[in-house]
Amino acid sequence: MDYIDYYKILDVTKSATEAEIKKAYRKLARKYHPDLNPNDKEAEKKFKEINEANEVLSNAENRKKYDKYGKDWKHADEFEKAGYDPNQQQYSRQQSSSQDFSGFGGDFSGSDFSDFFNSMYGSGRSSRSQAKYRGQDFNAELQLDLTSAYTTHKQNLTVNGKNIRITIPAGVENGQVIKISGHGGAGVNGGPNGDLYITFIIENNSDFKREGNNLYSNVDLDLYTAVLGGEISIKTFDGKVKIKVPAETQTGTKVKLKGKGFPVYKKENQFGDLYVTYNLKIPTKLSQKEKELFAELSKLRNHE
Repeated sequence: MDYIDYYKILDVTKSATEAEIKKAYRKLARKYHPDLNPNDKEAEKKFKEINEANEVLSNAENRKKYDKYGKDWKHADEFEKAGYDPNQQQYSRQQSSSQDFSGFGGDFSGSDFSDFFNSMYGSGRSSRSQAKYRGQDFNAELQLDLTSAYTTHKQNLTVNGKNIRITIPAGVENGQVIKISGHGGAGVNGGPNGDLYITFIIENNSDFKREGNNLYSNVDLDLYTAVLGGEISIKTFDGKVKIKVPAETQTGTKVKLKGKGFPVYKKENQFGDLYVTYNLKIPTKLSQKEKELFAELSKLRNHE
């Protein structure tokens, strides 16, 4: 396996912060995503490389291993148990100065890195070295609009060149991460596959503000209904409802519509609330008659 420079793939330096790596990954993943580059094999290859690089560099522990062991970072734990130091290119048994690695099936004194690696993983001297290792976890981002997040639905994803179909429960939140077991990298020597972690990026394409399971909106209220009371139609996320407005309602008044908010994640038929704030709308372009009537009202109020 050739050495792959993950920093170069994401176009970041080795001193890049976690935020800088995440930003670089998002930018490149959008650019080379298969949905935006249909039938483009080069873009598909680039997309795989970008995801692989992000898998390693976005995980602090994996990044540390990669910086130390390069292309063989997945087997860092085995090397460290054996006392391998990549900077000195030699091995030393922990708790002993002896160079005898007979426990791995032979004498590795003076051997180079490749010989040691081969002896552990199959072309070497002991069938006992055929250990099983869990596959690498994958990370991916999925963009949804708020309308899509309101209902449970299925969606196809392309992850590491493979198409998978997942069910997205209603109520998923922006930044939420879900795990799809077994859809990560393949295991080594028959080991289990890694998992796929999906981070949701949700764009608000509605007139509502969302906070958790609750929704918030502003509604214009005409002067006459505010003063005299009446019934108005209010838009909710799943349609319109009629509510009564008490007489002498003030601007800024808040009303709660119970159960008209956002679905609660993985809790069927449970919803948050909708909070409506009234904004008093003053009439404009008054006729002469209307002005006279308002003047009359003003006199009546002033005489009280």
